[in-house]
Amino acid sequence: MSNRAVLEVIALDAEDAVAAQAGGADRLELVTDMAADGLTPSREAFGRIRSAVGIPLRVMLRVADGFAAGDIEVLVAKAHEMRAEGAEEFVLGFLDEYGHVDLVSVERLIAELDGCRWTFHRAIDRAADRDALRKHLADLPGLDAYLTAGAATGVDDGIPTLLAEAGRSGQPGYEPQIMVGGGLLLHHLPQLREAGIDAFHIGGAARPGGWTGPVDEAAVREWRTALDR
Repeated sequence: MSNRAVLEVIALDAEDAVAAQAGGADRLELVTDMAADGLTPSREAFGRIRSAVGIPLRVMLRVADGFAAGDIEVLVAKAHEMRAEGAEEFVLGFLDEYGHVDLVSVERLIAELDGCRWTFHRAIDRAADRDALRKHLADLPGLDAYLTAGAATGVDDGIPTLLAEAGRSGQPGYEPQIMVGGGLLLHHLPQLREAGIDAFHIGGAARPGGWTGPVDEAAVREWRTALDR
């Protein structure tokens, strides 16, 4: 069906990836080290996951906790390495100390990605001005999604913002898909779907045993079923 919503699931390893795909995930976000909120995985981990599943993979480009880019040379080298390994989609997003988008770092990195599609992640939820951030990024090649909860504290607080931004779809800065994630719960889905939002991202919700446990196929399927309802 054409209006099928996108379900993206965080995967740390091939076992996660296989379970998520079996449960109905459309795409995976690949990270390591969730204690630091998700950093770039190793190229070996990417290779194992790429061999294990057939769905698209978005690779996190992030080398330190927080929303500063840190050492941009390290990030560019990692992006280069992942591209060489066959990665075609990415996740990134950096702010400066004032909460404005770090355009220099973002542009440096996407030059290395050379047209690949990418998500600007939840750094938008920490931005001083969300609208300004979107407009600054509006003309960058490859940007096709914002991963956002609408608020730094999560979807419960962010719903008014998410609904308002969904209402601006197609305006300058609002062309990329809104992908909701960050404290997202099943009961949030009807209202968000009603507003036309059609992409969702889960991490902990796919792991009933917590981050030390693997992705659970049944948990992912519950989300898939709810989205397809």
